[in-house]
Amino acid sequence: MLKPALLLAALFTLTSCSTPRNFYVLSPAGKGPSRGGIGIGVGPVDVANYLTERPYLVFQSSPNKMEISDLHEWAGDLSDNFSRVLATNLGRHKNTGNVRTYPWDHEDDLKYQISIDIRQFHGTAEGDAILEASWRIYSLPESRLVTSKTTTLHEPLGGDGFEALVAAQSRLIDKLALTIAKQL
Repeated sequence: MLKPALLLAALFTLTSCSTPRNFYVLSPAGKGPSRGGIGIGVGPVDVANYLTERPYLVFQSSPNKMEISDLHEWAGDLSDNFSRVLATNLGRHKNTGNVRTYPWDHEDDLKYQISIDIRQFHGTAEGDAILEASWRIYSLPESRLVTSKTTTLHEPLGGDGFEALVAAQSRLIDKLALTIAKQL
């Protein structure tokens, strides 16, 4: 027969193991045109290490403290998810379905390439999501630099929880896509 303390320890272990993990993806703001239009290549997208070394969502609780929850993580590669959502949103803003993510097989029909360095992409203690990105537009095929900028955007979470954070981050990507589209 098990002693009560041992039984309680076993029960605690089982219930802590049964806590559900949650997986999140970024989502585009809308659908882009299905085909045709100006050719745009998105990538490479380089995401800061504090976001990619672990699959967890990140929240900044103070100026020097980042927190993660091992129960809330990205459903896949954050860089890939970010690239695909940005490409979809950029295509919608430029009215083109001819948008590809890096790496692409050929660039024959691409007119522009957008490369991006994500410096910040997390929730804040003020109830916002933040996106800071350095981005460059290159004219193809000669790879001539057209513009280079850094953009910092904030978006209110609009609710509590990690799902609200990811929704706000998705809206930030759309805002970045609009900013970039205005430069093309």
